[in-house]
Amino acid sequence: MNWLRKIFAKTQANDDRDTTQSNAYDLIGGDKVIRAIAHDFYQQMQTRPETQRLLAIHRSPIAESEQKLYEFLSGWLGGTQLYQQKHGHPALRARHMPFAIDESMRDQWLICMRAAIESSIKKPEHQQVIIQAIATLADNMRNR
Repeated sequence: MNWLRKIFAKTQANDDRDTTQSNAYDLIGGDKVIRAIAHDFYQQMQTRPETQRLLAIHRSPIAESEQKLYEFLSGWLGGTQLYQQKHGHPALRARHMPFAIDESMRDQWLICMRAAIESSIKKPEHQQVIIQAIATLADNMRNR
């Protein structure tokens, strides 16, 4: 999260955040945009032939996964820490360890996330920064 604080000059990243301070969450459009990213991400995954291996490891119903992604992105981008409130610390690597995540799976995930970000966030400079950060995050999930 430190990279976002530096990039967007955010000073708080918790539930009592100061909404007068700039942060990625607010700059990209807040809750509405975060929900759109999460929704579009799973739409991309379900409709792209090249991401069917990734789709296969997601449990049904997809709506639950979409909700968790939305909750995570909310806090990760500087909004309310919804995921932590419901599920505790994200511990992303540990939560993804049961799944074989290699470069191909990472790339499939990034295809969907990049498309969702590009369709939901208006400013190219915001898209670029978030895509770079999310790519680093995705690469850290690799365990094979």
